[in-house]
Amino acid sequence: MLATIKRHPKLKWALIIITSLIALFFLFFGSIYFGMWGKIPTTKELTELKQNKATQVLASNGDLIGKFYIFDRQPIGFEQLPSYLIEALIATEDVRFYEHDGIDNRSLLRVFFKSILLQDDSAGGGSTITLQLAKNIYGRRDFGMFGIVINKMQEAVIAKRLENIYSKDEIIQLYFNTVPFSDNTYGIESASLKFFNKHTSDLSLEESAVLVGMLKASHYYNPRIFPERSRLRRDVVLMQMAKYDYLTMDEAENAKMQPLILDYKSYSNNKGLAPYFREQIRQDVSKILDTLKNKDGQKYNIYRDGLIVHTTLNYAMQQLAEEAMTEHMSELQQQHEISYGDYAPWKRNKNILNEAIKKSQRYQSLQKEGLSETEILTKLEQKHPTELFEYDGMKTQNVSTIDSISHYLKFLNSGFLAVSPDNGAVQAWVGGIDFRFFKYDHVAQSKRQVGSTFKPFVYTAALESGMDPCSYFSVREVTYEDGWTPSNSSSEGDDPNMNYNLKTALSRSMNTIAVKVLMETGIGNVINQARKMGIESDLPQVPSIALGTASLNLKELTSAYTSFVNKGHYSKPYYITRIEDGNGNLLAEFKPEISETKAFSEDTRKIMLNMMQATVNEGTASRLRYKYGLQNDIAGKTGTTQDNKDGWFVGITPELVSVTWVGADDHRIGFRNTGIGQGANSALPVFAKLMQKMNASSEFNNITRARFAPLSPELAELMECPPQERDNFFERLFSGKEKRKDPENEKDKKKKKGFFKRLFGGGKDN
Repeated sequence: MLATIKRHPKLKWALIIITSLIALFFLFFGSIYFGMWGKIPTTKELTELKQNKATQVLASNGDLIGKFYIFDRQPIGFEQLPSYLIEALIATEDVRFYEHDGIDNRSLLRVFFKSILLQDDSAGGGSTITLQLAKNIYGRRDFGMFGIVINKMQEAVIAKRLENIYSKDEIIQLYFNTVPFSDNTYGIESASLKFFNKHTSDLSLEESAVLVGMLKASHYYNPRIFPERSRLRRDVVLMQMAKYDYLTMDEAENAKMQPLILDYKSYSNNKGLAPYFREQIRQDVSKILDTLKNKDGQKYNIYRDGLIVHTTLNYAMQQLAEEAMTEHMSELQQQHEISYGDYAPWKRNKNILNEAIKKSQRYQSLQKEGLSETEILTKLEQKHPTELFEYDGMKTQNVSTIDSISHYLKFLNSGFLAVSPDNGAVQAWVGGIDFRFFKYDHVAQSKRQVGSTFKPFVYTAALESGMDPCSYFSVREVTYEDGWTPSNSSSEGDDPNMNYNLKTALSRSMNTIAVKVLMETGIGNVINQARKMGIESDLPQVPSIALGTASLNLKELTSAYTSFVNKGHYSKPYYITRIEDGNGNLLAEFKPEISETKAFSEDTRKIMLNMMQATVNEGTASRLRYKYGLQNDIAGKTGTTQDNKDGWFVGITPELVSVTWVGADDHRIGFRNTGIGQGANSALPVFAKLMQKMNASSEFNNITRARFAPLSPELAELMECPPQERDNFFERLFSGKEKRKDPENEKDKKKKKGFFKRLFGGGKDN
């Protein structure tokens, strides 16, 4: 042999070259194996595989309402993978999966000869599921011209190690939990929930084929963007399953006949169900996690550690609440714009527009760059295609930044919160009309004047101070020491010589009487009563507080009203029940916060509920009955602030307390008139539409069919009095324009009954 080589120098050089190439290959492979091109995970590291996992936010029934993630991934167990999903993967991606040890040599030879030598693209890629798993877990790096070779060799080493550590079923499980799908989605569970709104275990054969088909090119076969491409690729997967005897040909053909139907659910921060609620959860959980450490002594990360956040949110009610708000606000927005016509303040009031321009992010960014005022405005006036929010769909228009700012100034916004009164558990939370364009949360962040929704605090304090519910007060206007003269919105129709009892005055929301009740009770007593009911915000010690000039947060107002159906105890809204790690281990748990002390007596509670039921049955909220046809047991209170800037409605049922606010984010923009801006028109319909939707579903029977307990015979008798009475001749003769003094002065604190009242009995005069 050696002699032959010596006689043939070319053969000698060929052997030298081959030997050198082999040596170079092994040296090159050795450099990769030993980490000279980047560390390859060890067997120990592969045994302890840990990847970024999405934190899940769950509704009270366990339904997924959102996730926080860098990569959208939710790991599941092998037993949750349907057999046809596994079979579809194997038939399409690696038919000899159960025969090789991570590298399919037959496939590699086929690729070498057919793809490289014969240029036949039908040969496939020769990659196994295990090799793909290695790539999914560790990705690929840029090594220049040798990148593909180095990455492939690294993946081969990892694949061999994975096969030595894990069983075939475990590799399948790891693969499905790490493989990337379209729309920044990782893992089969996340993809199943996103594209079909169901768990992996519930996927049909056709749906499984769609998801497996997407793996060839996730964007190209994205069923949301390219449904026809995705359907054709699905059919290829089905035929592959038939080819390798996982399906009969008839089964494959029948499956191909099925339409491709998606139920797409986005779990991005800006879209999907309850985005304002999810953002509040993100903020709260991040703060909670700062106080917790894992077994390694490290802080948990909301984006990487795959935590599970359980909440009180009612998934179905939240959907209906968002629908109700959108339906009503789209109609109200039209009324609002039509009422102003060409005189809209967001167009004609230069101060409002200029201030909004200067507050805009774009203006401030240009200002930081050192541009002058003129230069900034010139840039902001340049037109460019912009996607603008409208209720009837997004519209792309050629507008300037200033045009866009003016466009968004016109929109009314809203906040809605519904809680279970017995424990404060949040059932629905709608912070605004669209989180994508209006980030400000009107449930958690906003404080607005509450208007007449403050009046029940006044009347509660009055009853607690001993005032008889059949006390009568004149509707006549009174001027107080500071020159302030409150009037009623319907003052032109009120008889100044008419007196009304408390129930009628509250149900009709009479401003003049509310202030008189406040003055008789004492401002300090009313404020103390509000504090007992959970109001924590500053309350001005002025007579106008009776009409709701105090600015309150929607959450604390909701909390205060729960006391009327929770035996006098207010419940603070709470929404996180517990936080678990990915294995279900409890990390933190939260309980309801219910006041220990009763805010008022049981008799006062029942009387107030009865008075607020009258608001719905015959008062300012009666359109719940005659317009929306609601027959539920409902108590409530409407509210409208000065110049129609804010509209409110508090809806109370035995099992649900909700508060709705509606108004413009800029306080200087109010409704054009009371007909549109009053709480009964601007805010009440959100509650009304929600109740209509809940009435139509038996799922909410425990709420919609709940009934208030009737008044006891004693309380019913106590309230048995005419709703109104006229002043007699002598009282009208000697009465004139009244001037009241500050009730905080001792000499005015005690109010005496009029002569005829004392003589013949009856309530206190005014």
